Amino acid sequence: MKKNFYKYLSIFLAIALIVSLAYALVPSSKDITQASSGNPKLKGSPNEEYYMVTFVSGIEYWKGCFKGMKAAADLYGVKAIYTGAPQFDVNQEVTVLRQVIAKKPAGILVTCANPDALKAPIDEAIKKGIPVITFDADSPKSSRYSVLETGNYNAGAMAARYLGKLLGGKGEVGISTVAAQLNHEQRKQGFIDTLKKEFPGIKVVAIVNDENDQTKAARQISAMLQAHPNIKGIFCTDALGGVGAATAIKEANKVGKVKIVSFDTDKGTLDLIKQGIIDASIAQGTWNMGFWGMTFLFYLKHGIVNPVDNWQKYGINPLPPYVDTGTMVVTKQNVDAFYKVNVIK
Repeated sequence: MKKNFYKYLSIFLAIALIVSLAYALVPSSKDITQASSGNPKLKGSPNEEYYMVTFVSGIEYWKGCFKGMKAAADLYGVKAIYTGAPQFDVNQEVTVLRQVIAKKPAGILVTCANPDALKAPIDEAIKKGIPVITFDADSPKSSRYSVLETGNYNAGAMAARYLGKLLGGKGEVGISTVAAQLNHEQRKQGFIDTLKKEFPGIKVVAIVNDENDQTKAARQISAMLQAHPNIKGIFCTDALGGVGAATAIKEANKVGKVKIVSFDTDKGTLDLIKQGIIDASIAQGTWNMGFWGMTFLFYLKHGIVNPVDNWQKYGINPLPPYVDTGTMVVTKQNVDAFYKVNVIK
């Protein structure tokens, strides 16, 4: 009995010693906070200006992105500024971007209305020593350091699976998209390919270009429904297309008869989901795009990321060239959780 007692006592003391050492070695949250705040590299200057440049700059979608960027800017003690082209006009966005470059900012976070048109000004900024990160819509042939965006092909596949199940695997569907914009093209292709592979009974019979315009989307989808009266579902690769589709469905008295899967979480889309007119929307990680995009820019500007000495000289990218910020399906069951995503305090 005594032998067993000493055996268990020694085991207990060994465990106690290990636990004590663990607590002694693991830093507390207070220690971590103090260490972080004490690192001069993680504190910028209030005079440092980082710009976010968009197109169709007044839409709600960008608010969630800028909210994330501002959160990171506040964390590092620098200034985040929002600007962009008011319309879906590639030349207009190029002009705005060049104006921002002329201000010699600390860094630029830009979404690209057209990948090829934005290449030259992005390359110009990089040559002038201004870090550039793209988000949401990329310019892959440019010299940008990284892109933070939705895995757009997979997002289109997600939409196809949801709509495919709603339709019971059969019927005709249409697509409303934004032509020549890379992220929308990828969503469209992911949707089409997934239907072919997993729902062969569903056929895409019409594709329209809504140009990120709610009125155009409503008009074109109305014409689509007239030309193809058997359409049972519509996939919209942008939020304004989804709202336009809802308008067309209501005017055609086909609410509930034609299912809609849209994109994003602007208030108009969320309201239509609650009303049961839009069946679902694919939510993107907009806040993540802004927060981590700003963080990447700050780290580049302050030389915090240094995987290899003289990486600039040798043309080595210190950042991951691609970051998928994630997606999820918004339905009537979880819609209330998304109403605050675009609110900027």
